[in-house]
Amino acid sequence: MKLLMEMDLDTEVELWPVAKAEAAKYSPYSTPSTAVLLQRRVVAWATETASPATVRVRVGDRSFDLHKDPLVSKCKYFSQALLQSNDVELPASFPGGCEAFEVIALFCYGDAVALDPFNVAAVRCASEFMDVTGLGARCDLYINQVVLQSWDDALIVLQRCQPLLPVAEELLIVSRCVESLAFMACMEILDPEQRRELPGAASTAPGALVGRRWDAELVKELAARDLWIKDLIALPFEFFRRIVQALRRQGMKEKYVSPVVLFYANKWVLSKKTHKFWACRDDDDAVDGETDANRRAAAILQGVVELLPVESAACNAIPVAFYFALLSRSLALELSEESRTRLREQVAANLPFARVDDLPMPEQETKMSVADSREVREVESIVSSHVATQRRGVEAVAELWDRYLVHIAGDPKLRSERLAELIAVVPAGDRKNHDHLYEAINEFLVEHQGLSGEEKATLCGHLDCRKLSHELCIQAVQNDRMPLRLIVQALFVQQLHTHRAFTECSGSFRCMHSGELVPGAGPYTPSPGCPAIPTSQSQSQPLSSSSPYVDSHATLRDAKLRARGDDASDYETASFRIQALEQEIISLKQTLQRHNTLKGSVRRDGGKEPSFRMASDAATATVAAGIRRRAAVSGSCIGSMRWGSQRRCASRILRVFASLAVFGRGKSRGKQSKCRAATEQLNAGL
Repeated sequence: MKLLMEMDLDTEVELWPVAKAEAAKYSPYSTPSTAVLLQRRVVAWATETASPATVRVRVGDRSFDLHKDPLVSKCKYFSQALLQSNDVELPASFPGGCEAFEVIALFCYGDAVALDPFNVAAVRCASEFMDVTGLGARCDLYINQVVLQSWDDALIVLQRCQPLLPVAEELLIVSRCVESLAFMACMEILDPEQRRELPGAASTAPGALVGRRWDAELVKELAARDLWIKDLIALPFEFFRRIVQALRRQGMKEKYVSPVVLFYANKWVLSKKTHKFWACRDDDDAVDGETDANRRAAAILQGVVELLPVESAACNAIPVAFYFALLSRSLALELSEESRTRLREQVAANLPFARVDDLPMPEQETKMSVADSREVREVESIVSSHVATQRRGVEAVAELWDRYLVHIAGDPKLRSERLAELIAVVPAGDRKNHDHLYEAINEFLVEHQGLSGEEKATLCGHLDCRKLSHELCIQAVQNDRMPLRLIVQALFVQQLHTHRAFTECSGSFRCMHSGELVPGAGPYTPSPGCPAIPTSQSQSQPLSSSSPYVDSHATLRDAKLRARGDDASDYETASFRIQALEQEIISLKQTLQRHNTLKGSVRRDGGKEPSFRMASDAATATVAAGIRRRAAVSGSCIGSMRWGSQRRCASRILRVFASLAVFGRGKSRGKQSKCRAATEQLNAGL
């Protein structure tokens, strides 16, 4: 009989291979599986009590034939359910499924249950659902003394709690795991041995990403340096959010917390591989897959924006490129208005620290202009908001915006009106220099050769030659694409720069010698750009052939001659075009004189032919009077010159314009028409 029972037991065990495989797959710690142990215990109970299994319990798609007495003795749920029928079906809300019920049934039969990190959360929730006496306390003891003492075990239990919500939350399983993981992460950061051996990703990420475009693969490699970060960013976002809050609550510095948020967003929001994986999960409907991927990314992005620190720029916890990467990604997602506004504020706060490569640009070419793309309009809105609020770093933002315009101005589809709107986003007073603005306008003129003079004048009206650098001022004078008014202004500014350099060097030279030779004149303070004299040489000493003043005098004289030679060379280059025009006008005047000599007899006979010279004098007087009136009230670079220099420069230009007015027709008609148009443009501007 005993041999027969053993054979029946072996036969009975072999009838559940599917349950055995599922149990082994569910928990690698349980050996043998709970399903096998339960089946053996049911057979043994039937043998001992000589009573068959009269209760059938259905859990999902599986059925269990059990005895009524052990279930009723320890489980209050079955005490109520078996009063009506011996056929019980557990509801779909039963936590843990078949695996958790097998552990509860085995416990009801009086056997010791094998708890492990893979099943303890489900068993705890199932025992609470079925009100099993004693099992819940045993699970809590295992969690507190075993699970919460190990990083890996706490992480496994937390992941197993996701399908058990909200029961696992009510039983404080989630909160206990979150606090334990946060505490152990703080201890990981504070470990001096590990910090000395290999700096972690949380501390090296900001420095490794500064000054570079956002690279999702590089960030992924950095995140893999710390295993605790790699484990945290694999969690569902709700658990991750709570751990980040716990890290800050337990005192971890922001320079370690913020990079963890960065790594999480890089994996689930910015990574193209993750987006492709979500979109391709349903191969039958690619449209729904793409929509589902965007929906998931949008939900995570909204949560990430809430976790970002408010003052991250102050502690350099997050690279600036990260904010602009989020901004670029958000344009393709449907975010709430609150999250979008918060992200814009974060980007605006980091604008002074950004580079032009950080700003988003359209990735694909479209039929419309780049300036009309959603990326450019979003950046335009953020810059406008930053300028309107008068935040710090307005000069840096203005320079960043001008650099951004250089990339946009080369678009052949860009309209001049649209470029003028983009230039006007930043007020002229916020621009410390106009070098990049000049480059943007010049790039636009190169791509748009057919612009009218009025359109060129409108664009170049935003330029102030006084804010151009020395090199670009020379380039503007020699640039044929620029309107004549800008060329003249650049020429005057170049002359002012040269005159100022000569004056400063000469003045500093005189001050130096007056301080040397006049007692009580005080120490010498050199002007900018001029060599300084040591203090030991500023005291009065008798002059002799070996005096140090002789050497310093020769040194200053050589420096002055070199500076004069450089400035003279720059000036000659800058005024080359004006001199060429003057030479051409002289040649035209000589031709005009010969023309008037041949027709002199006609005028003496009483002919009514009009005199070109009289017209020339009248035109010259009119233009000169207009320039004098304008110069008296103008605040531009021409009006800022002294009267003597202004008169000499104006007379040179007037000679060119007067000669053009006199010689109405001649051989070089093409050049004359261009000069007349330039003269009208200058008069309109003046």
